[in-house]
Amino acid sequence: MAIPQFKYFILPFLQHLADNKEHSMKEMEDALASQFNLTENELAETTPSGRMTIVSNRVGWSKTYLKKAALIDAPKKALFKITPAGQKVLAEKPEVIDPKFLKQFSSFNEFINGSEESDKNDKVEESLEELTPEETMEAGYESITKELYSELLNQLKSSSPAFFEQAVIDLMLGMGYGGSRKDAGQAIGRSGDEGIDGVIKEDKLGLDLIYIQAKRWNGASVGRPDVQSFVGALNGKFAKKGIFITTSSFTKEAIEYAQRLDSKVILIDGWQLVKLMTEHNIGVSTVATYDIKKVDSDYFLEE
Repeated sequence: MAIPQFKYFILPFLQHLADNKEHSMKEMEDALASQFNLTENELAETTPSGRMTIVSNRVGWSKTYLKKAALIDAPKKALFKITPAGQKVLAEKPEVIDPKFLKQFSSFNEFINGSEESDKNDKVEESLEELTPEETMEAGYESITKELYSELLNQLKSSSPAFFEQAVIDLMLGMGYGGSRKDAGQAIGRSGDEGIDGVIKEDKLGLDLIYIQAKRWNGASVGRPDVQSFVGALNGKFAKKGIFITTSSFTKEAIEYAQRLDSKVILIDGWQLVKLMTEHNIGVSTVATYDIKKVDSDYFLEE
């Protein structure tokens, strides 16, 4: 089965503590993984940031939510057990324990709202039924990033050939290619030589050269014949390295053809192009930065 939504972790977590014994996070992860019949691949799935596994994240937040609702306690470091209030909840045999269920406990409301506000965070709580806070934030980040990619790609497609050429130059320089801006500006978009739009230094010393083809297309995908033409132009230059950039996409045949070549030809489609531009801060600016912090347990160790 697939990894259950976050809200389906909380009740099983509490049920595994019904024996009134102290348990560790490792025990709980193993127990829930077994209960949900999770495969090795599912256990290895990570949150979008890649910092932790989805299972560890959801088990960890189940512990936090239950502790904030005073249904479990942590009498010893790294260990926890159920409280009388937790046993009372289990006796009620709830079908699921989610944030809405936990709102009956004032300590949980204080944790979620941070004040006496009640309804302002309803939408947030609804999302937290399926995702943990980190997953919700990362999902929001992914959504914002995809929208940015789409807007950036539309800007490139509607730009002039000269502007697109400049964007390619800026990206190559941002990635460490091209030597100086003057060199790059002279190299790209000037040759038009048999399917080659430019040649750029692979490093600042110019120890090797990379040939470039750039197509600012708004519709059809770039097919195998276009890539073959570019490869033919490379062979005419006795070149072994080339980059084919497009604001469109490549057909399956074009991609498979490029993968079988002896020479190194990199295909960069529109989505990859704007992703690289974003990574190297070309045509984008930072609006806000959020630091997520956690308690440094080592700091509180007393000798």
